[in-house]
Amino acid sequence: MRSKCALVIPVLTFSLVASAAGPSALAASPVLKPVDPAAFDPSVKPCEDFYQYAVGGWLKANPIPADKSRWGSFEELADRNRAVLRTILEETSAKTDWPKGSVKQKVGDFFASGMDEAAIEKAGTKPLEPWLARIDGVKSNTGLPKLVAELHGRRLMAGYGFFVAQDQKETTRYIPMLSQGGLGLPDRDYYLKDDAKSKEIREKYLSHVAKMLGLLGEPADAAKAKAAVVMDLETKLAKASRTRVELRDPEKNYNKQTVARLVESAPGYDWKAYLAAMGVPESQELNVRQPEFASAFAAMAGSEPLDSWKAYFRWHLVRASAAYLPKRFDEEAFAFYGRTLNGIPEQEERWKRVQAATDSALGEALGQIYVEKAFSPKSKERMKVLVENLRASLKDRIEAAPWMGAGTKKAAQKKLAAFGVKIGYPDKWRDYSNLEVSRGSWFDNVIAANAFEVKRNLGKLGKPIDRTEWGMTPPTVNAYYSPTMNEIVFPAGILQPPFFWADGDDAVNYGGIGVVIGHEMTHGFDDSGSRYDADGNLKNWWTDEDRKAYDARTALVVKQFDGYRPLADQSINGKLTVGENVSDLGGLKVSYEALGKALGKDPNTAGKIDGYTPAQRFFLNYAAVWRNNIRDEALRVRLNTDPHSPGRFRVLGPLSALPEFHAAFGCADTGPMVMPEADRPGIW
Repeated sequence: MRSKCALVIPVLTFSLVASAAGPSALAASPVLKPVDPAAFDPSVKPCEDFYQYAVGGWLKANPIPADKSRWGSFEELADRNRAVLRTILEETSAKTDWPKGSVKQKVGDFFASGMDEAAIEKAGTKPLEPWLARIDGVKSNTGLPKLVAELHGRRLMAGYGFFVAQDQKETTRYIPMLSQGGLGLPDRDYYLKDDAKSKEIREKYLSHVAKMLGLLGEPADAAKAKAAVVMDLETKLAKASRTRVELRDPEKNYNKQTVARLVESAPGYDWKAYLAAMGVPESQELNVRQPEFASAFAAMAGSEPLDSWKAYFRWHLVRASAAYLPKRFDEEAFAFYGRTLNGIPEQEERWKRVQAATDSALGEALGQIYVEKAFSPKSKERMKVLVENLRASLKDRIEAAPWMGAGTKKAAQKKLAAFGVKIGYPDKWRDYSNLEVSRGSWFDNVIAANAFEVKRNLGKLGKPIDRTEWGMTPPTVNAYYSPTMNEIVFPAGILQPPFFWADGDDAVNYGGIGVVIGHEMTHGFDDSGSRYDADGNLKNWWTDEDRKAYDARTALVVKQFDGYRPLADQSINGKLTVGENVSDLGGLKVSYEALGKALGKDPNTAGKIDGYTPAQRFFLNYAAVWRNNIRDEALRVRLNTDPHSPGRFRVLGPLSALPEFHAAFGCADTGPMVMPEADRPGIW
């Protein structure tokens, strides 16, 4: 489980997976085969259940490790490669005479402080005392803005979210963003649903909050009473929050206004005092992403008793800090967020948790050491070729789309041509010279790193857009598309099997990283990304007729995925996952066509390798990318919060709509893996 402290400052991106970060390497690893029959389940026919056919053997042979909520290709690669990053960190932290201020000194000392459990136990709750004193020292509700600013300044997020990002309608400038937040459970629906499972989780959450407050020294009865107060406040915040589906609409979440307008529309809270404390000038416009939430929070800030807010902030302080405190705090936090919410029996080894925190705090410092050891220039060059081949394929498919008019096609082609591409690691590394790291307090190092990041983020105001910036660290096993930058990004961490085979045949690479590339490209034209133009601005470039035709096609995707029920009592939310599902389908179509061009012939008739045609190898490796076993508890959390469909349905869903797949495996005109032609969402 990733570190719970320090809410990562949001960047507007669409990623391949919700949470699949981890180090990567080109070091010793098991011998892997691009298409391995041992992974198959021969008892199932490919046209009946291709997911089970292609990966059923792997699923049976790979139960979920005790410290994981899910085990699949992303986790397998991340865990396999973590061992290499562990070596880097242990070697770096073992040496104590690195030049002060150097990348290796900071990375080594940060990791060493996190691994010094004896010092953490000895410090106890002392690192929290100044923060608890700040909370206790607030004399009236009018003091809340300053307190919130002090917490937010260290990424100890509570109440609401605040960060700086590109102005979505004027992407040549940065703008502060105010957003809903302040909840301890994963989503608003956890507070509002009346089903038995939601009620059970709320009861366990109440108990957890009380236990954590008790660890801070609260008597049992007082801790229980304050936990109830926290639940009451958070439930009110949840009622004012938008749903995950509503948060997908960029137009509705763009509400630029002056500070004066914010003060007028959201009275009860001194926004001017908060913004001044954050270093934001009163003349600066803001994007108040969810105005109704800002109004509700402000009203509560003025009307709810001060003692209630103190209980709330004490809870969020300890919740955010638990991983950096003595073992009793860390274990109780895991008991709820790991075991109860996600069904994970055991916590990860400490070095893995500290490694993840180091990557979060010093990702580009650690990344510099990582790429020196673990990234091949050959991989970058082959990726460049793949990207341009995919771009050419998508260009052809846009031009051939029968439902899109000439004017919209012209705008779409302009946007595609303008796509920026980043591969491997940044051309310009982040400068950490103003971040002080020592071998002292683990908590203090984390807070210092958080404060550094907040200051760096807020420091963007008034400056030119930094187009060299990355939203993921080099070791991350993931990829993303940024609509405001109009760019696709592929960290070094994902450029390995089963996604990318440096010496593999075209079929497996187009079925793996090729589909990933196509997926990210298609995000530029999904239901949300399609609302941004070639310059990254939130601006309509569609005719009404073309948008209507597009919406009719994406509605078929929504309908299809609404029909899948991964749990007996819960379906996929088609509206929440539509962007990712559209991008999976588009990525497959674009990459398969690009494979044919690369081969110079039909992938069904080109020469076989190990008995499989290139077409079959393409789809078999695609299924291998999405193979995973997942605990029911974790699956439930993802169904409630994740815009990505579960892996099984990322295979079954789009492939059932693809004639190219049907031809590759000789599927009949009807069957479980053959969607009726009238229901197929033909977009690209």
